[in-house]
Amino acid sequence: MMAAKGKYIYGIVPNFYGTEMFGSLENSGVYAIPYQNISAIVSDRASAQLDYSDRESLGYLLINHQRTIEYLMGKGFTMIMPMRLGTIARTKDEVFKILSNGYDLIVEALSKIEHLTEYDIAVTWADFSAALVEIAEHPDIIALKAEMQSKADTHLKIDQVKVGMMVQSKLKERNSKVELTILEALSSISIDIKTHEVMNDEMITNSAFLINRNKKELFEEAIDKLDEKYNGLLNFKLVGPLPCYSFFTLEVKDLNADRIVQSGQDLGLSEETTESEIKRAYLEKARLYHPDNTEDNGDPVRFNLIQNSYLNLVDYSLAVKQSSKDEQISLRMEKVVENLILVKIKE
Repeated sequence: MMAAKGKYIYGIVPNFYGTEMFGSLENSGVYAIPYQNISAIVSDRASAQLDYSDRESLGYLLINHQRTIEYLMGKGFTMIMPMRLGTIARTKDEVFKILSNGYDLIVEALSKIEHLTEYDIAVTWADFSAALVEIAEHPDIIALKAEMQSKADTHLKIDQVKVGMMVQSKLKERNSKVELTILEALSSISIDIKTHEVMNDEMITNSAFLINRNKKELFEEAIDKLDEKYNGLLNFKLVGPLPCYSFFTLEVKDLNADRIVQSGQDLGLSEETTESEIKRAYLEKARLYHPDNTEDNGDPVRFNLIQNSYLNLVDYSLAVKQSSKDEQISLRMEKVVENLILVKIKE
């Protein structure tokens, strides 16, 4: 039996680039699927499933995803909204469904990023060992070490752990202070900033900056000034300009029909309902089963079930609005299966 083919979606672009630019993608392995005045840039895959079984496969996928978007930007598609890594539609019709459902959201977001770009900055200590030596000279750590010397050997290992924990705490405190200085220096040039998780203690910040394209030189100059200020103590790794990955990445959420129908039953809803009725039913049952309920009706398990059911129906309500624009929300299975694709901005 042949594996089902799929359409891997890299991102969405407006159609104003024209037929010549879209034609330049011929023989590149990617092509456009247009819908009204936007297009999904896709490639064909042998399978509609992705293999996340190992880090190598995921790494290959990430590299291919980023390189393809960089290629598109190099071709002149500077106004591109990235799709979440690993987004695959089963058919061309499903790509149309995604573009149709998310059309208003996509067009609004594209208008926001028309003149914007992203820079990512990773800052680390140039000499991490020297930074640790300097932290070890902190008065609190010196005092703790002096206290250790006056104790019996039986306490040595415990006190060594205390010293290690204090060094880590002081390092974190110092990293936070330096990060704040960097972010403040760049905030006046940036429209928005998002900080991501750092990889290790050596890394001070791993942040994304949303800026206007006409401020690229000003932003890079600000980085150079920070580098001069710290006089070689820090390493600044600047990546960009990039698509607005951290701020405007699209994701497609596939809803589960059985779960939606069951959620309606959990809240005691009829097959035809509205957003306000869903919220009212949730509040009534949440109040009844809340763990803090003092009338012996509190039921944490039931409360969590009600919460999850409500969240399922909130997503489904949004999908109905995108798909059919109906105010009435049907929980009949034959209608539910028509509204299972939700397009949103990744948070």
